[in-house]
Amino acid sequence: MANSATPDPLLIAGLGCRRGCTVAELRELLEQSLAQLALPLDALHGLASSARKRGEAGLLQLAADLGLPLDFYSAEQLVPYESQQSEVSERVRELTGAASVAEASALACAAERSGRAATLICRKQRSAAATLAIATA
Repeated sequence: MANSATPDPLLIAGLGCRRGCTVAELRELLEQSLAQLALPLDALHGLASSARKRGEAGLLQLAADLGLPLDFYSAEQLVPYESQQSEVSERVRELTGAASVAEASALACAAERSGRAATLICRKQRSAAATLAIATA
C-alpha cells in the first residue's frame, strides 16, 4: 500500500553574522533554536544568508559540517519579505540594503525551494555575533 502521508515541511535556517563569526557560535545558536522547537538538526533542508556574506568562513564551514546547501540572496531578493519580519533594522538596511538578513533569507529560500508561501516558525534569535531565524513552506 502506498504511503499517503504528506511530506515533511521544508525547513530553512536563515543566518546573519558579523564578520569573523565562528562556526561554533553559529552552530550553537542553530542547535539552541532547533531545541526550542523540539526539532532535530537533521530536520533542516538548508541554510540561507545575504549575498554579502558569501565569503564568510563560519557560514561556509557550518554548511559543510552539516552537509546542507547554503543559498545566498541579494538585497533585492530579501526586500519583498519585510512585511513578514518581526523587526526591521535600519542599521542592517544601511549595511546590506535589506532590513533583515536572518528572517528574510530564511523566508526567501523556503519560498524559492518549495514554490509556496513561506512563514517563520522561529523569529530572529541572537547570539553575540549572529542572528538566526527558521522558515517553513
